[in-house]
Amino acid sequence: MRNAIDLSVDVGGLRIRNPTMLASGILGISYEVFKRVYEAGIGAIVSKSISIDPREGYKNPTVLSVECGYLNAVGLSNPGMDAFSKEIANNSDIPIVVNLVGSTENEFVSMVKKFDHLNVIAYELNLSCPHVEKVGLEVGDDPELVHKIIRGTKSNTKKPVITKVGLGASDILDIARVSKEAGADGITAINTIRAMAINTETGIPFLSNRIGGLSGKAIKPIAIRCVYEISKEIHIPVIGCGGISTWEDAVEFMLAGASAVQIGSAIGNKWLKVFTNITRGISAYLEKKGMKNSMELVGIAHKY
Repeated sequence: MRNAIDLSVDVGGLRIRNPTMLASGILGISYEVFKRVYEAGIGAIVSKSISIDPREGYKNPTVLSVECGYLNAVGLSNPGMDAFSKEIANNSDIPIVVNLVGSTENEFVSMVKKFDHLNVIAYELNLSCPHVEKVGLEVGDDPELVHKIIRGTKSNTKKPVITKVGLGASDILDIARVSKEAGADGITAINTIRAMAINTETGIPFLSNRIGGLSGKAIKPIAIRCVYEISKEIHIPVIGCGGISTWEDAVEFMLAGASAVQIGSAIGNKWLKVFTNITRGISAYLEKKGMKNSMELVGIAHKY
């Protein structure tokens, strides 16, 4: 009898049953939806970005399907920390990572204190939203502020803290390096990339905010490069994110250095079966290569 393949992974102390995670911003605020997603076979769920106070977000249209993926400028709409803490208060068995967004160290600290007594397994700090003023990239482009936010967050929890980085004015390696120095347990790379589309009939940008974030297949090669460089140069656990829709995509990210992967846009076309397809594909690949566990894949490309 063949030994079973161990799909579980560890990302800076974050231990999950397989390498797949729901990316923040997708299906991310309803506990009932979380249960459905987890039952579909995913390793862990990352919530939508949660702020201290509720955010209404931008007016429609906020999402646009383009030939290479999706453009979105939702505006970080969310119910706020009080409402979301009540939403997940009775969670007993779903591995939830709470994604936090804010402008100051005190905001992040307050949110961690709100959630830390609940059954959540980690925090992901959104320091890279490309289309909302005073949060996201404006925070992530300030190394000193990034350092303060991570140190403040880490000092108020024993759970893993992961920094979500993107492509802003600062070099992504510099922000990853600052994150490690401040005590972050891992990096999620990358967030969506600033982009836009214009209606040629009217001359009006499709999104109400004009500028949005591009996700999907178009950004995968960029995300692969970022994961490769961060894991090789900074030596910190990485979660890959950007354009993953097949098991081959997931394996490629892991070969580049990712210990786990986040899936978002692919749900729009493949719904929840995408998680099962990817985990089965990874398992079959490991068996084909004579490997016993997922972690054996991580960073193989660094050897060449």
